[in-house]
Amino acid sequence: MALSERKEKIIQAVVDSYIDSCEPVSSADIQANYLPALSTATIRNELAALEEMGYLDQPHTSAGRVPTADAYRLYVRKLMPHRELTVGELDIVRKYFDKKITEIDDVLRSTAKVISEITHLTGVAYVQNIGSAVIRSVKIVKLTETLAIVIIVTNLGVLRDSTVTISGDLPEEYYDSASGFITGAFSGHSIEEVCNPEPIIEKVKDEFRAVFDTIIEILKGYMADEDSRGIVLEGSSKLLDQPEYSNVTKAKAMLAMLESKEKLAPVLGGDVGLTINIAPDGGDNPECAVVTADITSHGVNIGKAGVIGPIRMDYSKIVSVLDYIGKTISELPVGRTDKNDKES
Repeated sequence: MALSERKEKIIQAVVDSYIDSCEPVSSADIQANYLPALSTATIRNELAALEEMGYLDQPHTSAGRVPTADAYRLYVRKLMPHRELTVGELDIVRKYFDKKITEIDDVLRSTAKVISEITHLTGVAYVQNIGSAVIRSVKIVKLTETLAIVIIVTNLGVLRDSTVTISGDLPEEYYDSASGFITGAFSGHSIEEVCNPEPIIEKVKDEFRAVFDTIIEILKGYMADEDSRGIVLEGSSKLLDQPEYSNVTKAKAMLAMLESKEKLAPVLGGDVGLTINIAPDGGDNPECAVVTADITSHGVNIGKAGVIGPIRMDYSKIVSVLDYIGKTISELPVGRTDKNDKES
């Protein structure tokens, strides 16, 4: 059944009020704060009808109404107002991204932290498919007589630097030659392609074979760890401040999901663009909502970032936060290929 404009306004009023107060909403609340032109009797009749339609619930006979998951879904699809970020919230974002960040892990960590700080919920950021990242360059920098650092630059940014043990009798110029040769062999190939190097390995000179094999192992390790390192969470404990999780059973279920990548990954999903998943289906997932948006850098998709929290969350604020952070990240510089950059 199609909803009248009046019914939609009442749903919007109930959702807005419940987001703010986490208290059941009465007809008197709606009349006083949202729809003064309507009588409380009219509002009561509409509330009863909306409850029959599945948009509202009444926890107790004498209590007001609370929105159901269907009401929230309608709200975010059609009724949610646009929310401008405050000057203070904009400053928080700038604080996290006012410096050069090139490593993928650091971008994810900073993104999840700033989201959590502004929303007071759990921030999440993750790479969706690190294997598709295309290698741009490989730099091998000598640190000590027996230790070097490998810097792998991709179209998504810089992978977490890895240190490798080296022979102590290699001349300084070897590292520049090896870097140039490996870059020539790997550049333009995805990490997944390089981890299956049969077409590439024929081009490898014997003098660089050890370095080649070592970098392959680094990349394979990065892909193997993707499930555990690819999802970054910040502010999990903030969920315990939400009234919904004052119930010990609900709190334990939520924290258990956040601690289990196997349970969390299906909830996050992989749809392109802004995704608002209210009361996601599947298994023993706790009652929650997940809002995510794409992270891109200069037109290249890095992954997704968002918020995990109770169904009663300020969706309009969260959407604005993700939109602004996304625009900020899209303008971050990427890439780092020389020793001076590493030390700066």
